[in-house]
Amino acid sequence: MVNLIWAFMAIVGIVYAMFNGTMDEVNKALFESANDAVTLSIGLISILVFWLGIMKIAESAGILKALSKALMPIVSRLFPEIPKGHPAMGYILSNITANIFGLGNAATPMGLKAMEQMKQLSGTDTASRSMITFLALNTSGLTLIPTTVIAIRMQYGSVSPTEIVGTTIITTVISLISAILLDRLFYYQSIRRKK
Repeated sequence: MVNLIWAFMAIVGIVYAMFNGTMDEVNKALFESANDAVTLSIGLISILVFWLGIMKIAESAGILKALSKALMPIVSRLFPEIPKGHPAMGYILSNITANIFGLGNAATPMGLKAMEQMKQLSGTDTASRSMITFLALNTSGLTLIPTTVIAIRMQYGSVSPTEIVGTTIITTVISLISAILLDRLFYYQSIRRKK
C-alpha cells in the first residue's frame, strides 16, 4: 500500500511539473537527490561496518553473552509464553542487543527470525501476545549508542555528532517504558473484555 502511495505522489508531482513548466527543476532535483543518497549511503556503510566489527569483537569477548544473560530474567518475564531455551528467545535477545547499540539494520534480520519462531510456536496466523509485545519493544527500541544518527551527523559535518547520546538514552528509556505499560494495559483490557 505504501508503494502505491509513493508511486501516486511521484506521478502527480511529475504531471504537475509538466503542466507547470518546471520539469527541468524536477530533473535537477532527482539527480541531486540521487547523488546525495549515494554519498550518504556510502558514509553510513562505513560507520555500520565499524560498529558491526565492534559487535563481533564484543561477541568474541563474551560481552554480548553477558548482556544477554543479564537481560534474560527481564525478557523471560515479558515473554512468559515462550519456553526457556526456545530459539525465539535467542533471536529476541540478539535483536534487543543490536538495538541497544543502535544497529537497527543488523537487528532487523534477527527480529524477523524471532517473529517467525513465535509464529511457529503459536501455530496460527494471528499475532500472539508475545508477537505484539516484541513489536512494541522493537518499535520503542532502547538505544544507548545511536550509531546511525551519529553517522548521519558526521556525514553532514556536525561539530559534535555524539552530543545526542544523552537525550537518546532518556527518550528511548521513556519510549520503552511507555511501550511496555501500553502493551500490558491493552493485554489486560482484552482479557477483561473476554470475561
